[in-house]
Amino acid sequence: MSATQEFDKISVGDAVSGRPFAVSRETIREFAEGSLDFNPLHFDEEYMKSTFGKTAFRDVIMHGMQNFALMTRTVTDWLLPKGGYHRRLEARWLNPVYPGDVITPNARVSPKNVTDKGRWLLFDVEIANQDGLVVARGEAMAEFPDVMPGAR
Repeated sequence: MSATQEFDKISVGDAVSGRPFAVSRETIREFAEGSLDFNPLHFDEEYMKSTFGKTAFRDVIMHGMQNFALMTRTVTDWLLPKGGYHRRLEARWLNPVYPGDVITPNARVSPKNVTDKGRWLLFDVEIANQDGLVVARGEAMAEFPDVMPGAR
């Protein structure tokens, strides 16, 4: 089936379910090693006993960019088999994520748009923890090109 046919089958409101992710000090360390972000927010319990402006945390926290990565994986995993490509993501971190949390990203197709240059989808994306608390929210954009990238 072509990317155009797949795009036509998609409806506004379609849900995209992500995979739950169990956060641990090990997953935080692994992300730090991959991103080279060793900020004490993610490793130093004593440092986290201080306050940051008007904010206080109860423990070390997961990297915010790991939320971004989970949102990207969720949208990309859903798009690629359909011939779509993730093009943009904007996100806001709303609540901290702690070791022991299990977070799950989800998305919902919002507007579809066809232009002279392509077919586009927007997604409302969010990540919630095991208690249903939304920890991150954003918007993603995807394209369904007429020609696959890299094709001649």
